[in-house]
Amino acid sequence: MWNKIVLSFFFIISISSFGQKEGWIADFPEAFEQSVNTGKPILANFTGSDWCGWCIKLDKAVFNTDEFKAWASENVILLELDFPRRKQLDPEIEQNNNYLQSIFKVRGFPTIWIFSVQQQEDKKFSINAQVDERGSGWQKMGYMSSASSFINQANNIITNIRNVFNSSETEEIE
Repeated sequence: MWNKIVLSFFFIISISSFGQKEGWIADFPEAFEQSVNTGKPILANFTGSDWCGWCIKLDKAVFNTDEFKAWASENVILLELDFPRRKQLDPEIEQNNNYLQSIFKVRGFPTIWIFSVQQQEDKKFSINAQVDERGSGWQKMGYMSSASSFINQANNIITNIRNVFNSSETEEIE
């Protein structure tokens, strides 16, 4: 009997954590709140976690490394915006992911955007990002084969965010 209870407990734990990578948030309002509270920018990973080969490679080469995890915990809020084909997302998360995909004009995977957010007096969030009509921008990254090169580029973007967005254009989010 005790073995069945323990086994059931581990099964429930494994199901509840399936799809949620350690340190990553899947709900953008939660990520925005954490960003505002900590002052850290958001690193948003637009991914096709169960079908995109380059996304899977990026996870293994960068996101699953101790070097990246240590850097991320000190420097950014991790937001995973998943577009899976074989698993079903919560409808609200799917709608939110689609909304951010349209704001950032993401057309391919993986796409990484680093941006800061601010909360306005009316409780809406403003995204500090510069996105052109083609979905390009200096805050955008893609696949990289090593954690150190990814971190170096991300650090450059974060420095530029601090320099550019002291008082600049924002995209309002409700």
